[in-house]
Amino acid sequence: MEAVVSLLNVFHSEDGGFPVTLGLFLIFLCLLYWYSVYPFSVLSRCGIKHPDTVPFFGNLFMFRQGFFGPISDLIRTHGRVCGYYLGRRPVVVIADPDMLQQVMVRDFSSFTNRMAFRFATKPISDCLLMLRNEHWKRVRSILTPSFSAAKMKEMVPLINTATDALMNNLDVYAESGEAFDIHKYFGWFTMDVIASVAFGTQVDSQKNQDDPFVRHAQMFFSFSFFRPLLLFFMAFPHIMAPLAGLLPNKRRDQMNHFFINTIQQIIKQREEQPPEQRRRDFLQLMLDARTSKETVSVEHFDTLNHTDDLSHRNQQARPSASDHSSPHAQGPHTRGPQRKMITEDEIVGQALVFLLAGYETSSNTLAFTCYLLALHPDCQHRLQEEVDEFFIKYASINERFVLIVFS
Repeated sequence: MEAVVSLLNVFHSEDGGFPVTLGLFLIFLCLLYWYSVYPFSVLSRCGIKHPDTVPFFGNLFMFRQGFFGPISDLIRTHGRVCGYYLGRRPVVVIADPDMLQQVMVRDFSSFTNRMAFRFATKPISDCLLMLRNEHWKRVRSILTPSFSAAKMKEMVPLINTATDALMNNLDVYAESGEAFDIHKYFGWFTMDVIASVAFGTQVDSQKNQDDPFVRHAQMFFSFSFFRPLLLFFMAFPHIMAPLAGLLPNKRRDQMNHFFINTIQQIIKQREEQPPEQRRRDFLQLMLDARTSKETVSVEHFDTLNHTDDLSHRNQQARPSASDHSSPHAQGPHTRGPQRKMITEDEIVGQALVFLLAGYETSSNTLAFTCYLLALHPDCQHRLQEEVDEFFIKYASINERFVLIVFS
């Protein structure tokens, strides 16, 4: 503070206020420059190599064409443990298996939460990828029983319906021998599966790409960091984050209203139907979880394999009467099963995370698999033999998909 006063005295004069104004402007420029570069010393202080940064934005512009290529180049250039700055936020990239095991297993208690996203608004802010601490534990403990093998099998007919639609399209090219973009068809197939399983709605994006669900889902994936307003958000997050939900965003509001309204209508329809007539999809499993007594304690996350194991684990993890009497039994770090109602906003959030995490990942994996099989006929032949052996035991699996891919 004394330095600022001294600098102002240097520019002060009785002749007028111009020197003071100039002094304040220079101080503002110095502070602005300091603000633009001061976060970019964190990684260096920790001994982590990183590319050169741009004031305010760090290494954001290196991801204009996507994340996979730049991250691969980053690892080749700076080593298996390196970093970059996403805006003003430092990010550490770990490609060393031993260190990954250290972080994700041995020291997991120190890395329990995912990176916070300041500008997330409802309903995406209610998905598991965004929830933190006890809020995440509560929703996860309610949803985990929905992922048992028995309940997952109930959704196989829904996936087969989308597979049949894909096969009808691929049959045309298989018979004609014409070249086509299979990645595009896998994208439509994945969209149909997610709409059916997570949102409880039947669409055929392979034939009707003007379907409202398809259009709004494409809006969901048209997000880009490189819009002027979002770049301003990245440069001044502490100022703009509180305004994220207040500033008008017609595109965001339209998309959120569509998905929320769609799920609300389906929930209303399901509640009016007899239980035996309700569609068995992930949305219904989440609705069932609102009243189910099944929960999974934190210790057993990611180890649930069978429904039978669930009841056994709940018996072991359920606190006794003496535990309830303890003043610490219901503390903030309680690791037993937690039974609370999942809200409608949280249901919408989990459906959206299916769309976010499952659409491009699944379609890219399917397309890349087909590409590699086409490049390596010997591997394709070996895989065909294994598939033939599999069908001897499980003839109910949709064989047409494999036949079309290998043809």
